[in-house]
Amino acid sequence: MCQLQSSSAKAGKGIETADDLSAAIAVAEAIRQLQPRVFTLENVPRYQNSQSFSIILDALELEGYSVDYSVVNMADFGLPQARRRLVLVASKGFQVALSTKSKPCGWYEAIGHLIPTMTDSQLLSKQRQAVEQFLTANEPTPLLIERVGGRTKSKYKPGHLPCNTILRSHFTDHKGCNRSKFADIWLPDGTVKSLSIAGAAKLQGFLNWYEFPKETATAGSIIGYSVPPSFAAQLFTHIQKNELSQKD
Repeated sequence: MCQLQSSSAKAGKGIETADDLSAAIAVAEAIRQLQPRVFTLENVPRYQNSQSFSIILDALELEGYSVDYSVVNMADFGLPQARRRLVLVASKGFQVALSTKSKPCGWYEAIGHLIPTMTDSQLLSKQRQAVEQFLTANEPTPLLIERVGGRTKSKYKPGHLPCNTILRSHFTDHKGCNRSKFADIWLPDGTVKSLSIAGAAKLQGFLNWYEFPKETATAGSIIGYSVPPSFAAQLFTHIQKNELSQKD
């Protein structure tokens, strides 16, 4: 099995670089040389419109792979995060489609038990405005509120919903240095906690035993760029079951 996960160095601007094309050519050659039974790819949705994706797709089709790809929301697969990604599954000798969906999970259900261990925090003015705006039309409920991004207002999500997409840029400032805080949790009793790396990792589908570097920027890069492990486990288990069932 061969799996590819990558994002353009200039993904925020949607610019396809020479490095992207070189990587795609190398992947296409690896497919031809290695002939894996299964190949999977995960990337940002706009990657499907790139020349790089076309190079890889052409190689798979020329080598006789059965290919299925679409843009999926990881929240539809049980991840407590609304994360849209292009996912491709290619197989040879058997057919497989993307796995079935799981029960949705809110962010509070996923990390509520970790909140007491998180550091106390104070809301920024635009975060306070977001809370006030929410309370004008809703009953008090835990809110996950971003500290970064959004020049005029903060993005927030009530506890019963998956959180917004976790990005590497949330964990670093414009100079690439560590951010001490990147998101806050507001509770109805007025408590405010700073979302921890452990909490962000849980929202990204990492298991508790995974150890991250102490530097926020490095840990955030791992979390923000990763294929959610819980999704990958579902996908690979689904592929294996399909292969075994078609052999019987």
